[in-house]
Amino acid sequence: MITNEIPRRILTQLQSIKSLKKVIVVLGPRQVGKTTLLGQLTAQEKDVLSFDCDNQDERLALENKTKTELAAIVGNAKTIIIDEAQRVRNIGMTLKMFGDLKLQANVFVTGSSSLQLANDINEPATGRILEFTLFPLSLQEIADNSSWKEEKRLLAQRMIYGTYPEIVKQPDHARLLLQNIVNSYLYKDLLEYKGIKKPDILRKLVVSLALQVGSEVSYNELGNLIGADKETIENYIDLLEKCFVVFRLDSFSRNIRNEIKKGKKIYFFDNGVRNAVINNFAPLEMRTDTGALWENLMIAERRKRHAYAGRFVQQYFWRTQKQQEIDLIEECDGQINAVEFKWNTNKSVRLPSGFKEAYSTASIQTITPDNYQPFVCV
Repeated sequence: MITNEIPRRILTQLQSIKSLKKVIVVLGPRQVGKTTLLGQLTAQEKDVLSFDCDNQDERLALENKTKTELAAIVGNAKTIIIDEAQRVRNIGMTLKMFGDLKLQANVFVTGSSSLQLANDINEPATGRILEFTLFPLSLQEIADNSSWKEEKRLLAQRMIYGTYPEIVKQPDHARLLLQNIVNSYLYKDLLEYKGIKKPDILRKLVVSLALQVGSEVSYNELGNLIGADKETIENYIDLLEKCFVVFRLDSFSRNIRNEIKKGKKIYFFDNGVRNAVINNFAPLEMRTDTGALWENLMIAERRKRHAYAGRFVQQYFWRTQKQQEIDLIEECDGQINAVEFKWNTNKSVRLPSGFKEAYSTASIQTITPDNYQPFVCV
C-alpha cells in the first residue's frame, strides 16, 4: 500500500515558470490533489496568502473589489493562492486586476471546473494567465513511486478502481471512497451551475455514457433513451467535459469516401468513476466490458502523457460506413499515428485495409497489456 504523497509530474513544470510572475491556473477534477500540489509548490515560500473559495467568507473577500481594495487585502504577500476559484463571481476580472497591479507576487489558482474559469478568466485576463490541468494519478506517477513491475501486477485493479490519489493509497476502501466521490463531488459544480435545470436527466445521461464507453454515441438516441432533446444532451455533455468527468473524441476524416465524418465517442477521465456510476466493480473475468475498460484507461493515460509533456496532439477515432474502425488516431505536426487497443493478447489484429490505403504514411501500432508501458510514459 502507498502511504506517502506521490510526486506529480506537473510539479517540476510549474516550479520552472514561477519566475514569470504570471497567474498560474491549475484545473482538474475535485479530489485529484490540486490543493496538495499547490502546497508542495509553495512549501518554501514566505508570506503566503490563501483563499479557500469553498468557504463563503473567503470567497466574498475577493468578489466585487476595486484594485485599491485588492491591493490592501494582498498587502506584502509574496504568494497568493486562490483555491476552487470557479466559485468566485467574476473571478476573471479579479485576476485581471491582480495582473494590472503588477504585484511582485506569484498568484496560483485552482478550479475543479472550467465553467466560470473558461467564461470569465479567458476574456478579461487574456495574456495574464498560464493554464494547466491536473488529472487523477497517471500510471507513470504511481510506478515512479513503486515500480513498473508492481504497477503491472495491479493493472486489473487500475482498470476497475481507477487512479484517484485516495483510491490508490487506500485500495481496501476503494469502492466506498469512489461512491463518495461520485455522490458528493462529481456533480457538485454542475448542479450549482445555472444551466442545469434537470439534474435527474444529468445523472441518467452519465449512466448512459458509462454504458457506452468505447462505442460511437448518438445525441438523438441518448435523448430518446433518457427523455431529453438533442440540444439538452449536447449542452450537458459539454458541461460534463468542463467539469472533467468525460472527454470526447471526434471522428477523423480527410474526406475519403465512406468515412464517418460527424461521429463521436465519449470516455471518462477515470475508470473508477465510470464503474462507480454504474455500480459495477466486478473482477475482469466476470465482465463483458473489459475491452472497453482497457480502451478507456489507455486513451485517458495517453491524454495525461501528452498534457504533462506539453505536447499538442489532436485525438480522434476512425470509422467507415462499412464498419471498418480504428480505436485512436493521433495527429501532431502533420504526422498521423493509428492505435488499436487489445486486452486479449491471443487475438490477432487485422487493421483496416481502407485506412492503410488512404493514409499510407501513418504509423500503426497495437497496444496490449504486454507492451503498454512506453505508450503511456512521458
